[in-house]
This record gives sequence, C-alpha cells and structure tokens, in this order.
Amino acid sequence: MAESASQRPRIADSPGAWPSVSANSFRQDYLQPDNGLNTPRPTDADNTAIAGEDIAANSGALENGPSPAASHLSAEQTAVPSPADSQKDPIVEHPQATASEESLPAEIVAETGQFQPIKSVKSKEQRPLAVSRKSSRPTEDQLFKSLSRRKTNASGRQGSVTTTGSVDEDDQQAEIRRLMSRMFGQDRQANSEDEKTRHVGVVFKNLTVKGMGLGAALQPTLSDPFLALPRLLKGLVSNPKQTAGKPPIRTLLNNFTGCIKPGEMLLVLGAPGSGCSTFLKVLANQRYGYESIEGDVTYGGTDAGKMGKDYRGEILYNPEDDLHYATLSVKNTLSFALKTRTPGKASRNEGESRKDYVKEFLRVVAKLFWIEHTMNTKVGNEFVRGVSGGEKKRVSIAEAMITKASTQCWDNSTRGLDASTALEYVEALRSLTNMAHISTSVALYQAGESLYNLFDKVVLIDEGKCLYFGPTEEAAAYFEGLGFTRPARWTTADFLTSVTDKHERKVKDGFEDRIPRSAEQFEEAYIKSQIHEANLRDIEELERHNEEQRLARQAASTKATKQKNYTLSFYKQVTACTHRQFLVMFGDRISLGGKWGGIFFQALMVGSLFYNMPSTSAGVFTRGGVMFFMLLFNALLALAELTSAFDSRPILLKHKSFSFYRPAAYAIAQTFVDVPLVLIQVFIFDVVVYFMSNLARTASQFFISLLILWVITMTMYSFFRSLGAWCKSLDVATRLTGVAIQVLIVYTGYLIPPIKMHPWFKWLIWINPVQYGFEALMSNEFSNLDIECTPPYLVPVGPNASPQYQSCLIQGSQPGQTIVNGGDYIFTAFTYTRSHLWRNIGIIAAFWLFFVFLTMIGMELQKPNAGGGAVTIFKRGQAPKSVQKAMEKGSTPLDEEKAAVNENVNLEEETSGSDTDNGVKGVAKNEAIFTYTDVNYTIPYGKGERKLLDNVQGFVRPGKLTALMGASGAGKTTLLNTLAQRINFGVVTGDFLVDGRPLPKSFQRATGFAEQMDVHEPTATVREALRFSALLRQPKEVPVEEKYEYCERIIDLLEMRTIAGATIGEIGQGLNQEQRKRVTIGVELASKPELLMFLDEPTSGLDSGAAFNIVRFLRKLADAGQAILCTIHQPSSVLFEHFDELLLLKSGGRVVYHGSLGKDSRQLIGYFERNGAKKCPPSTNPAEYMLEAIGAGDPNYKGKDWGDVWASSPEYSERTKEIQNMIAGRRQMSNKGKTDDDREYAMPLGSQIYSVVHRSFVSYWRTPDYMIGKFMLHIVTGLFNTFTFYHVGSSSIDMQSRLFSTFMTLTISPPLIQQLQPKFLQFRQIYESREKNSKIYSWVAFTTGAILVELPYSIIAGSIYFNCWWWGANGRGRSGFQSGYTWMLLMLFEMFYVGFGQAIASFSPNELLASLLVPIFFLFVVAFCGVVVPYPALPHFWQSWMYWLTPFHYLLEGLLAVAVHGIEVICEDSELAKFSPPPGQTCESYTQDFVRQAGGYVQTGSDGLCEFCQYATGDEFAAGFNIFYSHIWSDYGIFAAYCLFNFAAVFFFSWLYLGGARKIRRAFSPAARKQKKASKAQGTEKVHLHPHHQLLPAEYQTTPEGKAAAEEYYNPPPPEPDMSSAAAATKLALTDLLPLPNSSIKIPRLGFGVYQSSTSTCINSCLTALKLGYRHIDTAQYYRNEAEVGEAVRKSGLKREDVFITTKILAAAGSVEKSYQRCVESCEKIDPGEKGYVDLFLIHSPNAGKEKRKEMWLALEKLLEEGKTKSIGVSNYGVGHIEEMKSYAKIWPPHVNQIELHPWCQQKTITSYCASNSIIIEAYSPLVRAQKSHDPTLVSIAEKHNKSPAQILVRYCLQKGWVPLPKSDTPSRIEENADVFGEGFVLGGEDMRALDGLDMGESGAIVQAVVN
Repeated sequence: MAESASQRPRIADSPGAWPSVSANSFRQDYLQPDNGLNTPRPTDADNTAIAGEDIAANSGALENGPSPAASHLSAEQTAVPSPADSQKDPIVEHPQATASEESLPAEIVAETGQFQPIKSVKSKEQRPLAVSRKSSRPTEDQLFKSLSRRKTNASGRQGSVTTTGSVDEDDQQAEIRRLMSRMFGQDRQANSEDEKTRHVGVVFKNLTVKGMGLGAALQPTLSDPFLALPRLLKGLVSNPKQTAGKPPIRTLLNNFTGCIKPGEMLLVLGAPGSGCSTFLKVLANQRYGYESIEGDVTYGGTDAGKMGKDYRGEILYNPEDDLHYATLSVKNTLSFALKTRTPGKASRNEGESRKDYVKEFLRVVAKLFWIEHTMNTKVGNEFVRGVSGGEKKRVSIAEAMITKASTQCWDNSTRGLDASTALEYVEALRSLTNMAHISTSVALYQAGESLYNLFDKVVLIDEGKCLYFGPTEEAAAYFEGLGFTRPARWTTADFLTSVTDKHERKVKDGFEDRIPRSAEQFEEAYIKSQIHEANLRDIEELERHNEEQRLARQAASTKATKQKNYTLSFYKQVTACTHRQFLVMFGDRISLGGKWGGIFFQALMVGSLFYNMPSTSAGVFTRGGVMFFMLLFNALLALAELTSAFDSRPILLKHKSFSFYRPAAYAIAQTFVDVPLVLIQVFIFDVVVYFMSNLARTASQFFISLLILWVITMTMYSFFRSLGAWCKSLDVATRLTGVAIQVLIVYTGYLIPPIKMHPWFKWLIWINPVQYGFEALMSNEFSNLDIECTPPYLVPVGPNASPQYQSCLIQGSQPGQTIVNGGDYIFTAFTYTRSHLWRNIGIIAAFWLFFVFLTMIGMELQKPNAGGGAVTIFKRGQAPKSVQKAMEKGSTPLDEEKAAVNENVNLEEETSGSDTDNGVKGVAKNEAIFTYTDVNYTIPYGKGERKLLDNVQGFVRPGKLTALMGASGAGKTTLLNTLAQRINFGVVTGDFLVDGRPLPKSFQRATGFAEQMDVHEPTATVREALRFSALLRQPKEVPVEEKYEYCERIIDLLEMRTIAGATIGEIGQGLNQEQRKRVTIGVELASKPELLMFLDEPTSGLDSGAAFNIVRFLRKLADAGQAILCTIHQPSSVLFEHFDELLLLKSGGRVVYHGSLGKDSRQLIGYFERNGAKKCPPSTNPAEYMLEAIGAGDPNYKGKDWGDVWASSPEYSERTKEIQNMIAGRRQMSNKGKTDDDREYAMPLGSQIYSVVHRSFVSYWRTPDYMIGKFMLHIVTGLFNTFTFYHVGSSSIDMQSRLFSTFMTLTISPPLIQQLQPKFLQFRQIYESREKNSKIYSWVAFTTGAILVELPYSIIAGSIYFNCWWWGANGRGRSGFQSGYTWMLLMLFEMFYVGFGQAIASFSPNELLASLLVPIFFLFVVAFCGVVVPYPALPHFWQSWMYWLTPFHYLLEGLLAVAVHGIEVICEDSELAKFSPPPGQTCESYTQDFVRQAGGYVQTGSDGLCEFCQYATGDEFAAGFNIFYSHIWSDYGIFAAYCLFNFAAVFFFSWLYLGGARKIRRAFSPAARKQKKASKAQGTEKVHLHPHHQLLPAEYQTTPEGKAAAEEYYNPPPPEPDMSSAAAATKLALTDLLPLPNSSIKIPRLGFGVYQSSTSTCINSCLTALKLGYRHIDTAQYYRNEAEVGEAVRKSGLKREDVFITTKILAAAGSVEKSYQRCVESCEKIDPGEKGYVDLFLIHSPNAGKEKRKEMWLALEKLLEEGKTKSIGVSNYGVGHIEEMKSYAKIWPPHVNQIELHPWCQQKTITSYCASNSIIIEAYSPLVRAQKSHDPTLVSIAEKHNKSPAQILVRYCLQKGWVPLPKSDTPSRIEENADVFGEGFVLGGEDMRALDGLDMGESGAIVQAVVN
C-alpha cells in the first residue's frame, strides 16, 4: 500500500478507545507486513521471534523498534500472546525457533505468489531465544491438542510469551501449519492446475443495485378480487401514468466502491434491511431477483459475467441458516462435499488418489474446526437429534472450506449463538481466510470487540448507502472526526452502528449542527474523506496485481481449467448424489420402516376388502376395482414427494451455488434411489393385495403386475417431483396436484369407460400414464380368464331355462353362452386388448423418462439466494400519511430495502411528538416481590435422570431489571420457564412465593412472558394485537375504553405509533425482527401484569442498534416500577450496564453469582477478582469477562468450580438471609387483594369466545390466498365433474356414471382438508405457545373460533360447487325438491370434511403428520361406503358393521337416491344380454317370470333375439348398491349426527392434546377420591390434585387381598398410640434418642440427609446442621460425599462420639472380603485413623439379588465384629427380604430399616412388620422433595399451626415414631426443619388422621416403595 498503517490515524489516539497496539494482535501474529504488493517474502531469519522482555519489540507497527504510540505501554500491554494459549487460530506465520532448529519449509509461506496479506509486522532483527531447550517433534494428535485448548473468549488476549511452554506450542502450531499446507500450501499449489488458475481478490466499482417495489403495501383482503376493477378504474382517472406503468424501482445499494484482497476479511455492518444481504449476494455473484445491477465487480480481474458462466465454483454465498440433511452424519456431510470437490489428477499431489485426498482433507478439517468428536453424529434439526448449534455452524464453515472458493460471503451466520460460540465461529473463518488465502466478507448483527479485531476492513451500510469502507482500526477515529463521541466500554462495532440511530448516537459538544444525519449526508462525507481516497489507491494496486495474475492464469490455463464450475464429470456427480441420497434415506430408518409398515397395514385392509374374489361374473366389477385401487394407491403415495421436494430445495440450491453438482444430477440420483425403495414398497402392497384378493395366480401374471405397478409408481414419483421443480411454492404445487389427481382418477377408464367420454376431455386419457397402467393391468388379468356367468348376471334364470337359451349380462358375452372370455369383456367394455400390454409399459416408461427430464430442467432453472426487499404491510386506511402518499404516487419514502418505517427520516414527522418518558408514568407498576428457593428440576434421561437445575434461589423485585445469564446449555431458558410455571415434563421441586405466599391461581395471567420466538397472529395489526391482549387479560371490571386507551399508551411508550396500523406478518412480509420483539413486549405490557415480566432472549437475532433499543425500553419499564427478569446472551458492555442485578448460571443449572452489578459492574467484577479470577482490564466487556472466568463454553476448562465458590461465599449467605427476610416481611403485609385474584381467566367464557371468533374471521378475511384457493378448488372440480359427465343419459352405464359423478364429489374433500389443517394448526400453535400459558383464553374459545370461522366460507364454497356440478351433470331434469335436498346434503358434507379434517389435526403434533393421516382415515371412510366394492360383494366381516359405520354410506345413499329416482333406464346395444327364446315361445313369455323377480325389461331385437336390460328404472340400479329412495331423510339425519360427532371430536381431542389427558389420569386415580375425602375432613370441597398422582394397582380391585388392602387404603386405621397422642407428642425434643434393638447404641430422633450434595455445599450444609443442634447425618457411598461429611464433623469442633453418622454400601464387590474392604474405605473417609468408625452401616438396596444381599450383610457383620461400625441395618427392604435374612444372618433382626415414608407413601405393611420386630424405621424423602408443598390438606394444616408444609411433614414423621431424614442445602430451611419441637406445636388426632388419609400406597412413592 502507498500509505503505511503507521501514518494513518489510530484508535488509540482518541479517548475511550480500545487499546490499539494489541487489538489486532491476532492478525499481527499470523499475517504478513503491509508494505506494498510486491514486497518479497521475509526469510526465516527475518521471522525469528523473540521471547521474554524483548517481545515488546515485536508489537505494534514496528519497523526498527517500537513506535512512539507503543513506547509508553508496558510489556504486559504490548506482548504478543502465545497462539496456543490465547488464540483460536492455529496459523503461525512467525513461529519461534532456536538457531539450531531447521527453518520452516517454503510451503508454509503464503500461497499466492507475491501478494501479501495486510496488517502484520516484521522484525528485521534476529534475536536469540532467552532460554534454550530441547525440542522433539510431536505427533499429530499432540499437535491438535493445542486446538482444543484454545480459549473461547478474547477479552484477555494480551499476555506475555513464555519461553519453554510457548515454544513447544509454537512448534505444534507450525506443525499444524505444515499439515494445512498439504491442502493449501505451496507444494499443492505448485502441482495444482486449479491453484494456479484461481481468481483471488475482489474489486467492485460504482456498484448500484435496484429492486422493484415500494417497501410498503396494503394488506390484501378477500374483497380485493371484487374491488380490483373499480380501484383500477379509479387509479386510471387519478394517476393514469402510475397505474398503467411498471411498479416503481427503488435503489437497494447506491454507488459502492472498494476491494477485498486475498487474505482479507471484510466485516459488513448495518441494521436489518439496510442492504447488507443485498451487498453480500451481489458480491457473491448471486444476481437473481434484482431489477438491475450497475457497475463492475471483478474477481482476480475477471468480470462477473465470465465468472458466473465458467467459474461459479470459485465464489460462495453462505446464507444465515445452516442448510444440511438432518439424517446425514457430519462425516458423511463433509465427505460428500469433498467427493464432489476433489480436483482432477493434474491438480492433486503425485500419487494421491481421490480417496486419499478426501481422507486427508476430512481429517485435517475435522481437527481444525473441533468437530472430530461429532463425525458420527447426525447433523440434526428440530425433529432429529443432532449436533449443537455451534457445531452445526462449524460444519457449515468446513463445508465452505472444502469448496476452496476464492471469494466467500457469510450472511449473519452467528445469529442465535452465544458470545463464546460466535467468537469460535469467526476465528474459524479467520483461519480459513489465512490458510486458503481468500477474500471473505461476513455480515454480523452484533459484533463484540474480540470479533471486530479479527477483521481487516469494515463497511457500514445504512439505507443502501455506503457510510464507510476501509480499515477496521481507522473506522472509529473517522466517525469521531465527524463529531461523534464513543462512550467508554462501547465496542467499535456498536459505536459504528450507533451513528445511524438518532436514539443511540452521542454527539460531541459543539458538533450538534455539523454532524451528518441522513444516510445521504454520511455517504457524501465518506466520498470526500481520505479513507475513500486510500481505498481508491488500494483498488488501483490490486488491479495491477490482478493483471499480472490474469497473465499467470492464462499461461497456466489448460483445457481442464477453462471451466471450473464443477470438479466432477456429470456421471460421477450422479454417482456421488445417489450414494448420498441412500445415506439420507437410511439415516432415518424409523420413518422408512414406519412408511413400509403403514403400507403393509393398508395392504391388509385393501386385501380384506376384496378378499377371495370369485372368478365368475360376480367378481368382474370388483376385479376391475381392485386393480384400479392398487394402481391409484401406489400412484398417490408419490404425493409425499411434493413435500420432500420443497423441504430439500434450500439444500439443493445451496449445493448448486457451491458448485458441488448439477441439480440435474441430483434429479437422476433421486430416481436411482427410488428404484429399489419403490420396488420394496410396491412389492409389500402388491404381494398382500394380489393374493388376498385372488387375482390370477400364475408367476408371469404376478410379476407383470408387479412390473406395471413399479413402473407407474416410479412415473408418478417423477411426475410430482417435476411439479415441485417447476412451482415456486408448495401452495401453488398443491393446487395443481388437486386438479391433476382429479384427471388421473377420472380419466383412467374405470370410473367412466372411454366410449362414454366426451370429446372435449377424452384426449386426457392419452396423456394420462395411469390409464396406460390400468389397461396393462386389466389385460394382464383378464386375457386368459374365462368368466363363468352366475346369477344375477345369468339371464334368464328359472326352472325352464337352459344354457343354449341363456346369456350373460357382462359385456362381451355371446348369445347362448354362459362363459365370457375375459379378453372379449375388456375389449367390449373398455376397448382394451392384451396386444397393447408391452406397448403400454413402454409408454409409461417414456412418461417416466419425460418427467425425469422435466425435473432436471426445472431444477436447473431454479435460482439460489434470490434477492429482494422486505415489505411492511399496512391495513387499508391505517398507513401513515407519507406512506399512503408514496404508495399513491409510486415514490419510495421508506428506507431502501427496509421495513422499519418508524425509524425513517421521512416518517419522523409523523410520530405525534409524544414524549415516551412521560408515557412511562402511565404504565402500571408492580408491587409484589417474587421469590424462589431450593429450585431443582430433574428430567428422565436415558435409563436414569438428569438434573437441569440445582438448588437455585433468587428473587425479582419491582423497579429492578434482572439479567439471567450463562453459557449455552446452562439452563437459562429452563429456569425462566420453571419460574413462570411453564414446565410440563420432569419433576420440579422448590418454593415459589409471591409476597411470601403460595402462587395464586391467576399467576400465569398476572405475569407477562415475552417468548424468544415472537409468535403472533400474522394478519393482526400491532394495535389489534395489543387490544386483544388487553381485552382478555385485564380484569373484566375495567371498561373496554380504558383498556384500549392503555394500549395507545403502550404504543407510544414502545415508539410504535407509525407501525400501529401495520400487520405483524412474517419476516420479509411484515414487521422486521426488532419491531416484532417490541410487539411481543407490548402485548405482554397491554395485559397490565400485576406481578412481573419474564423475557426470554429479547435481543436474540437483533443487530446492535435494535438490541440497544429493546434494552432501552426494558430500562424504561423497570424505572417505571416493573419487575423484570430476562435471559440474555451476547450482550455488549453497553447493554449490560442497563441491568441492575444478575443471576449467573453455570452448566448443570448451578448458581455462580446472584446480586447487584454495581456501577460499571464493579460489584460483579470485584466478586470474581476476590475469589481468584484474573483481573478484569478496564476495556473488557464485563459480560464476556465473567463468562470466561467461569469457563463457559470451554469444554477443557480445568479451573475451580464457581458453583462451589458461590455456595461457600459470604455473598451467598447474605442473599439467602435477604430472601428469607423478604419472605417473612412480605408475608406480614396486608396487600392480599391484588395477588389473591383466584380467577384463572380475566374474562368470562362468552367474552373469550366472541373475541377469538372475531379475530379468526379477521384472519380469514385477510388471507385471500387461502379462501381463493378453497373457492377455486370447488369451482375447478365442480366444472370438471360436470363436463366429464355432461348431460348424462339414461343407459345402464349412465346410471353408473351418475354413481361415479357423485363419488367424485366425495373425493374433493382430501385436498380441501389438506388446505384447512395448516390454518387450524397455526391457530393452535399461537394458542399453545403463548396464549394458553398466559391464560388469555381457554381451549374452548380456541376450538370454537377455529371451527366457526370455517363454516360460512365452506357453505359458500359448497354452494358454488353445487351450482357448477349439479345442473350440468346429475341434476339435469331433476325436480326442485331433489335439487334442494342435494344442496342441503352437500352443505352437511362441507361441514363434515371441516370437522373431519380438524379432528385429525387436533391430535396431530404437526402439519406433516396431520397430512399423512388424512389419506389413511379417508381410505377407511371411502373404501366401505359401497362404491369401490358394492354392498352385495363386500366380505361379510366388513358388511356386517363397517358398511353401516362409515358416514359416506349415508351421504352416498342420499345423493345417489335423488339423482336416479324415477329415471327410466334405456340400455344401449352393448349393454343388452342377447339370447334366443326356446322354440314356440316369445321373448316376453319366456322371461316374464324372471323379469318379474329380477327386474329390468326384455325386448325383441331386430334379429329376433331376446334383448334383456338389467335395469328398468334408476331405483332398480340403486337397489343393486343397497341404496333406497325411502331412506333419504334418515340418511340426512344420520349424516348430520356424524357432522356433530366430528365437531365434538375436535373439542375432545383438542382438550386431550392441550392437557386433558393428564386430567383424565388424575380423575380416574383413586387418589382423587382420597383427596376429596381428606378435603372434606378439613371443611373444604375444593381439591387440587398433583400431576404425579397415579392409579392403584389393578389387583386391588380383583383379589380378596387386594380388596382388603383397598379397604385399609380408603379407611386407614387410627394412628399409633405411642407417639400420636398429644401427651406423648409434647415430650419430643431435638436431643431425643431412640435405643436400637439388640444394641447399646441410641439413634437421634431427627437426622439430616446429604443426598448427592456437592463438595462445598455438603460441608457447609453439615456445619449449619450441626451448629443448629442436629446430631445425626445420613450419607452413602452413592452420594459420593462421605469424606465431606467427615470433614464437616471435624470442622464443627464437636467430639466424634457426639455425632451419629450413617452410611450405606451401594453394591457387592464380588466376595465378602472385598465388600468388607469397600465398607472399610467408607469408614476411613468419614473417620480417618485406626479407631475410625461409623455409627450405622446399611445395605442401600435389595435390588442386587439374594446372593449379593447375603454377601453384603456378612460383610457388615464382620465390620461390626471389627468395631468399624456400631450398628448395622438395611434400606428399602420389604418383609420378604428381612425374613430371608434369617437363613444366613448371625445378627437378626437388622437394627434399622431405612425406607421412603411420608403421608402419601406410608408403607403400612413393612412399618407394622418392623414395629413388631423392634426394628427402628428411618424415613427418607419425608418432605416429598417439595412436590406436595401445595397440597390443600397439607397447606391447611400448616396455616392452622402457622408452620411451613415442610415442618408439618417432619413433625408427622416424628409423631409416627419414625426417624425423619430431611434434606436441604439452604441454611434457613435446615433451621426450619429442626424447628418442630417448640411448645404448643403438636399435630392433634384430627391432623394426623387427615394426613394419614392422603396415603396412596405404592403409587405415592417418588423414589421406591418396598416389595413385600
């Protein structure tokens, strides 16, 4: 560069800036000097590094010594950190080496000739190493260990280099560099044609991008199609030019100029919608979707057009989302990418095969990006368990690295990652950029300083204008020069983005009128700056270099490198894709197996429907039916391909943009994969149905049938895929398939024979592949079949009839013959012939190939990463005036590509001038304090359980903004959901109190909870969303006007006035991310939360400016008196300073810190520094500092356990005491009115239903696409039906046509159901994810709203269908009554399918499953209605019940009966059965008896033959299908009942899905009746059952013993007299002892449990207990804290003999001696020394089996003999276990049996047994882990005695004569549990009986009930 870095202004020269000398040390370590493009590479001598004190000379921008800017800095500030210690990047350009070591090989220097990366320092002076040492070359695994030791936080990147250790690690880094050079180094470059011809470096000049549209639009409604013409005419009158012309063009990017050199990283900054994505897409040559792109973009001197045509693979755009196949493993994902990008032999090293290349690259990449441990793990998605989010990001980077693209663009890829993971991600990109020597551009919305320092250049974009493009270290100084001030601790990125935000920017004094304010002014200032001039000089130099590079490429160019779009030949691409698709399919074996299982099940059903068809005339119709069914079923299975095609499209387009393979290769690969898989599914179906239905059983016919089905299924797969490839959206494709399926079904030849088809549609059979398949199947089956004619098809039949005078009603019969040739039948009836069989198979195969070709073309034409702008949608009449005018004029007042209209300069004048600070004063304040203590949350995990929260405590108080933080996976969101009472899985224990009292029933309604996912009704406007919340959540006593007025106040407070009339919509078509977050907060505030506000990740996914605004609003709310608790990750120091208090969690859900932050976070920092964390530098973000200090995100963290540090800290004790004081103090206050509102919902059910139904109708009105799709489907199918059966005649086959026309009407329901289910599930998702938990309205209101909104539209659509269908087909000539009846029945049908579809959706978890269930249920309903198989032919099993059960039987009977009633049938010639009469008889005399009995009519033909027609009237035809006109009203009533049943099912299944299932389990539990009885005893009828109650065992109701046990269960005996009497109970004291039987030892009456308490927690808890007077501690080998118990006893100062210690042996060791030794080890841990002992040793569990139990008991006996224990006993032993001991025990009975005991699990059998055998009973889990703390019986007794529920439970155990072992780690709770001996505290007989009445037997156990 012409101007050196040292001559430019430095950030360090400005106050409040980050230290500039070492800020870019990462790049300075690893990159070359910026001293001109043609500077030769430094030698190894030049690169020799220094150590110790001399390292300062290698810092900053030094040439021959330290610069003045650096000279005053200390060594600590200027030292270059050791890469292995403090850097993520393994690249070392200047590795330290001794003089004796060999110099680095030439391959390690940079890879692109003489072009140098910028920003590095070279030391010309070689200095010896301060300390000499020996060095040996480490192994590769050792080398890569340095990668895993890299820290994840860069807040402390300064540090001095040590001598020995760092040199070893530098050697490791150098060796890693050598390994990487195998992929990118000089050796490979020298041998690679690809490397020699790469296009490196990007230059863009005067780049301007324009798009179509305004950025704002009006909300479409259902009225638009009807009002479109009047509005067009009005527009032509008022603004003809704009109305008739093209849509307006807006500028998305304006005049961008710059360059990115090889090895440089560009940071793209800007708010969402400012143009960042457009800039990256155009830079990556993704130009589709834009109106015009002006200016030049060149890559290594080659223009964008040439690159797009011949070198696509060298440019890469990676979108925000990580797009991978979820079922592929990481290894297979990367291996596939490598296979498709493996260069040719000429570009690989000598002797290196493709396999070697893939293996080597995969190994190195996996280690470099820390994903080697995930290689065999699936990538995963929201449905498939896989790698973590951070790991998935690294897989994306590795995939991009594999492409070796010279230019890479990454779009906001850190979204959703925590700070440490985001840093790892960007550091990996830095590594990739350095190693591959590429140009990388990255858009980040929130970039911390450690991220910012990794970049070389930064571009700041606002409203499509370039505000700055230049070096990162000069950006801050540039904007400070414009008059902006950078506050202390602000990151550079935050400072840069703040200058565009009027709320965020800080202006220097005196610059208020001089700073640029609009984007245009910023752009103008930049163009005039020296930075811009230097940028132009950089471009000139790079262009000169590019010209040299172009000549070098030209010289190295070969035929192979003239085009580098794809590395593999086409057939190899197909091979690779085929292998990958097999892996994708078999990666989800469960789904594949489920699909095949479903096919098998349906095959059994279809086979049973056509079971054992006769080969006679009775089976002719059904034989055709089964083949039609087989064909259609397999063909329609391919429908699922449509969904999967759209699911996989983003991945396909990404791979296309990466140039992995041609989309056409993917299309062919899918077909290859289908071949075996489709064959399997067709075989499963065909082999079952074929043989069950008794089709022709010859091998040839079966296999031909299989072949036909396979080919037609493959064809239909390809057909639906081609539809997917050519359609832009699934919605469009679904509509087309609806029509296509109608054509495929009707024009197969089965429903309507070809001879009856009308000419305008008959051509459809020639383009219908299913028709060819049907002909092939029919000719295959019938060609060799002789059909014996049997009654009723044999005519006439009678005593005088003989075969020569009979004939057959089947078409193709001959007079005087009772056998019909099958070939004649199909030729006469269908014009089919066997000679067409192989022709048809060939035609189907041709269709198959044609559809595959169409798919290939469609996929090739798809464009990845289409550009465009976001649009804000306004409700008509509610857009701001300037927006309205702009839309009328076609101008563009909105931000270019920006929907944030409220931030726009042009709209600022519209903001009503309301002072939001004044608006805060009107916001409702909170007064209550929310506390939570001892919160634990455990979930089942594998075969055990996993603890997600561990003894968390804290509080949220009004006026304070509390942050809940921790690394990913620490349990932040879990804790938030737990506190908000939103956990429905696992076990939660702890105390949650509002003002010291249990949570009121209205708690969820009285708290606000802003979800991380902003779930809203998309068609509602902002104002409507707030009003809906206020209307239903504020109390009913508040007037509606006051509720709405409060909403307007919230709108002003959150600065949403200009978007109040905008619909929320979806991202890109609605509000942007920040606005949606504000709406989420506003919706919660509109409810006037009385208690507190919860927010989950309110800044996630926002840019720094938007995050600042959100936190600014939260700060306002807190200052107004709101109590706010919110989780937050990746906060800048600016955001962090807004919070008052912090609750910090570490992994495992343990608290690390809870308390105030203090000014500048000094209180927090002081805590960590006092406890051993390193000092926090003044410039470091405290949020990053604390996460780094506790090792968050670092899997190799070996430091102290900060959870233990906190538990033993004085701050923890202070916080605990503060919480207890809060509880006690607030409990005494008399503010019960507000929090004691016990209404679950604020508004009555009627108001809920009205509001929800109204919102649903508004939603449908504003979703015209859905309604138009519904209407169009009715219109198209109605017209198709009527013109297919147009003016149907009166022949026999016409009667059948009337039947099939009616049947076609039924078949329109599946696509209609598929349309309506997503709407229902969308409503349910909104309700379930937000509105249910907030208690806005009940499930009844939700279900009612979802049903009612469908009905009027369905009735209108049904009426349209009726008029399109009825009059042209079946209704011609029908009476008014018959037409009216048909309409009425059709309206019922419309309601039926609505209820039917919603009922299926109501128990389906997602749209996919709901859509898959529709055909299964529809098949059941349709198959048995009597059309597919007529009633007489149905197997008796189905005929006897299923026929009468299916609702379509009644619908079909009603519709067909009126359609054929009274019609005279006149048979056509081909339908007549012809036969000769016997000599001497006429036709009438010969057949009159037969006709009288069978119906029909007979006539004499012109040739003298008798001609018999099977039906004389339509009613006779209907009777053949068991359909009778007399039944039409009963049919109507029964079908109406089915409709009502469907809606009842919707309600029932919705209730079940939304929580009713749990209520049913409780309702049928005997515990419910027990609870009710106990409540009555306490004088209350109200019962609240705990969700963990379970049923009694079934045998309680069947066996005599069970009935006796149940009797005892329901009528417990009176309590034991010894301890339950008041007199005895008053004598209890903490010092009481119980004598152990057969022993001189006494056991204290009250024990203290330490179940699995961690080290420091256990010691502190034991010390607290001993201090309070406990003298009995219970531990176990399983708890792993025996040593801690012993240490606590020693620390307490008490004598060993004064404390009773119990422990337990967990498992037998294999022999008595080994088990004995195991017990001795426990004794030594508890009481070290020869005389050490324990007081009581137990066997933990009887579950090991008899021999193991014996071994452990004998070991304990030996332990007792040796004096290592004073007594021995058992735990969890039942009667049988103890009795069994008599056979081997020397000591019997055991002294103690420790079992689970509490009121809900009293285990009376074993307790009675122990009492009778003088065995002391210890009670563990006496507090039921706080699961019953809200039990009404327990609470009422606690209130009666003014004690806590825990104290009642401990006292209960004591009075029962048990030894309770309560466990707690909270000092106040430990004290409380011991405070049960005071005078006056006695549980009377009534209390004890009430508690005894809670017994649930075995089902009441939460751990284990003994087995007796």
